[in-house]
Amino acid sequence: MATLTVPPVAMSPRDDAIQLHRAFKGFGCDTAAVINLLAHRDATCRALISQEYKAMYSEDIRKRLVSELTGKLETAVLLWMHDPPGRDAVVVKQGLSSDTTNHEAATEVICSRTPSQIQVMKQHYYAKFGVHLEHDIELHTSGDHKKLLLAYVSTPRSEGFEVIKEMAEKDAKVLYRAGEKKLGTDEKTFINIFSQRSRAQLSAISYAYQDMYKNSLEKAVKKETSGKFEHALLTILRCAENPGKYFAKVLHKAMKGLGTNDTTLIRVIVTRTEIDMQYIKAEYLKKYRKTLNNAVHSETSGHYRTFLLSLLGPNN
Repeated sequence: MATLTVPPVAMSPRDDAIQLHRAFKGFGCDTAAVINLLAHRDATCRALISQEYKAMYSEDIRKRLVSELTGKLETAVLLWMHDPPGRDAVVVKQGLSSDTTNHEAATEVICSRTPSQIQVMKQHYYAKFGVHLEHDIELHTSGDHKKLLLAYVSTPRSEGFEVIKEMAEKDAKVLYRAGEKKLGTDEKTFINIFSQRSRAQLSAISYAYQDMYKNSLEKAVKKETSGKFEHALLTILRCAENPGKYFAKVLHKAMKGLGTNDTTLIRVIVTRTEIDMQYIKAEYLKKYRKTLNNAVHSETSGHYRTFLLSLLGPNN
């Protein structure tokens, strides 16, 4: 469920391109006008505006935005200019190609997406970068983390809500034997079950595990695994149970304490606005007794703040 607010008057992409060109012209950029326009256009509109701008002014609008904007606002707006699967491809590519901390971003995007989102993202990845996603995972990750990511992006999974209770109980037993019951951990079993089961089924396994062993599957994962592999498993599990709650937690962590992790803040808000932001906002309010808008407002400033709040939509 998207949060984009539609402007009162339906504008044509051509008019939008003209307005943006006006905002860029002259001394300094009318940043407020650029934000106000782009933040209220969905992926289809943004693609059409880009086409019109190129046709009318023989210039790539993204390149123009790079020269007109700076800092965190530039990062956020440029990421926003892609469509959702293109954005995911960019975040994953940057995450895999850079240092370890950003591996977290790549892992989060891969492990929080549905099978159909992953398939489309893989196509965009190849179209943009000329290599297959699997090739980059192979190249830039290692160990059980690599095995899980490769399995997760290549295994077909159902997106339905059907659950087979007996199978969930059997898998819970298998995971218990592979983890808490034995000395050491059989990582291969965790990889197989977490990459092959649908979200609904994995959620049922988690419920069965709690019921049978009076301990949560999440705690078992934390106890039995570590590092990037643990992060990937927990992301898959938490998004199977409640993606809105998962992202609310990620956002809260990014804004908690001294300083703000703007990279995370931008990534989550920009990539989820056209997917499920209403649910994330509801979960945020429920868990932290504060609206997500208010939290973002107190952690950001200037045009950057205006842009993120425009994407978030009404403060509720």
